[in-house]
Amino acid sequence: MAQTPAYEVVVVVGGPAGLTTALYATRLGHRTALVNREGGRYESISFVHNLVGVSEETSGRDVTELAIDQLEEYGADYYCDDVRAVEEVERDRAAATEFENESDDTQFRVNAENVALRADRVVLATGFTDVPPRVRDLRRFTGRGLHYCVHCDAYTLGDEPVFVLGHDDHAAEVAMLLLNFTDEVDLLLNDEDPAWSDDVAAQVEAHPVAVVEDRVDHAFAAEDSDHSTGDDAPWLGGLEFADGHTREYGGGFAVYGREYNNDLAAELGCDLRDDGAVAVDEDRETSVPGVYAVGDLTHGENQTPIAIGDGAYAGIALHKDLRQFPVAPDELDRVPDLRVPAMPDDLRARLWRVRAADEHAGMTPRE
Repeated sequence: MAQTPAYEVVVVVGGPAGLTTALYATRLGHRTALVNREGGRYESISFVHNLVGVSEETSGRDVTELAIDQLEEYGADYYCDDVRAVEEVERDRAAATEFENESDDTQFRVNAENVALRADRVVLATGFTDVPPRVRDLRRFTGRGLHYCVHCDAYTLGDEPVFVLGHDDHAAEVAMLLLNFTDEVDLLLNDEDPAWSDDVAAQVEAHPVAVVEDRVDHAFAAEDSDHSTGDDAPWLGGLEFADGHTREYGGGFAVYGREYNNDLAAELGCDLRDDGAVAVDEDRETSVPGVYAVGDLTHGENQTPIAIGDGAYAGIALHKDLRQFPVAPDELDRVPDLRVPAMPDDLRARLWRVRAADEHAGMTPRE
């Protein structure tokens, strides 16, 4: 029977937070694996915005593929698989490696559809799922006129007529925010009663936002569009309402909330916040020792740079947690038994290879 592969760090799902965590953990000398189900929310993004040094033509898939290449270059293992469960298990002393943190009795078993892994530490980066709009044919324009993040995409819709689909406080707030970019904003209730507070109702009435109560029947594509995705996919042209009249829009936002993909965390016993996000401390560790959570799963900010920052924090915290040196003052008797350097030989070999490539290119070491 084949032995279950063992890692110090296993990251579950590879959006920008998970990818960054895995990158830091690997470069800091820890045996690391990333298990990622292809086709996730981040990979569906047509254009990545607000990421310094990355062009506006870069897609979420582009960023993901480059990051996976980086991980494998530094020595991480990548599994294209779907994790079904993570469970705490007793450490298998017989199968322990010299690089495992054997001071803990507990390990984790990560069970994916096609592979099972052992891990000293697990990082959950499973994100959230947008509640879809209740309009026929609209979802096919996601990233091509239908958006979910006003901080990312309001810039691209400026000076055009835009819509907000929703009927609560947050939808009203998004509609009013869009007035910073355009003077034509429709707040579409889609045959729902407003659920906003009295204060928000007063705000909406005072702002030049058109509140449209009619039911939206379906979305239609633009006949001619200046927005090119590079793949000939159609761009949203507008919406047709139940009574047959149409409105053309440059784009808009669906604001029906989000559902956190917290099943794995909940099954492990991690504390959740009232909205379903996973609660973490400043190191991005959950209430279950050894289980970390990063990115949108913990806050839903929906921002690539924030997710990357979460991954960096978690990667550094994992290193401080797992590293062998320096040895604590009350454990100095362990020093003669520890290997120096503590980094595994194959990861050190890659370190030398990357350094040699930099020197050949006349470059200095960089982060």
